[in-house]
Amino acid sequence: MRETERPPRPEEDPDADPESVARAILLRQLTHGPRSRHQLEGRLRERNVPEELAQMLLDRFEDVGLVNDAEFARLWVRSRAESKSLARSALRRELADKGIRGETAEAALEELGADEEEAAALRLVQRRVRAFDPDDPAARDKELRRLVGMLARKGHPPGRAFQLAAQVLEESSRHP
Repeated sequence: MRETERPPRPEEDPDADPESVARAILLRQLTHGPRSRHQLEGRLRERNVPEELAQMLLDRFEDVGLVNDAEFARLWVRSRAESKSLARSALRRELADKGIRGETAEAALEELGADEEEAAALRLVQRRVRAFDPDDPAARDKELRRLVGMLARKGHPPGRAFQLAAQVLEESSRHP
């Protein structure tokens, strides 16, 4: 085998044991970062791993702590709230897309305090505000709508989005 060639994967070997193939798929997915059980189930389904075998292996991976939806949800919420300034409603939707719902999702979302959520939104608006002519009401309104829309797309409630955007625009018009 040349240096540039990679060793064959178990699923590429027609004689490979299905359990070994499924285990290799799971381990490879987990090396890329934490995954929810739902995400891993989907990957195994895509690779035509029998459902019974997939459930058995996922149960085993949960037992040894390699798959933990509660920990995944907690890490996801912390990461996405910090990096994308997402509000709880947007994070809840993202968790649902990853198969995390109910008490598990709510427990992870509780770790994101309302003050932290608002502070992240404020920092985001402060970073994204564009220069505008404070003497031109149309320019101010246009910037206000743009900032409120940005916060709304990140799941922030309309009242909070408007209040934070107006606050930042007021501050920026006083300190050009």
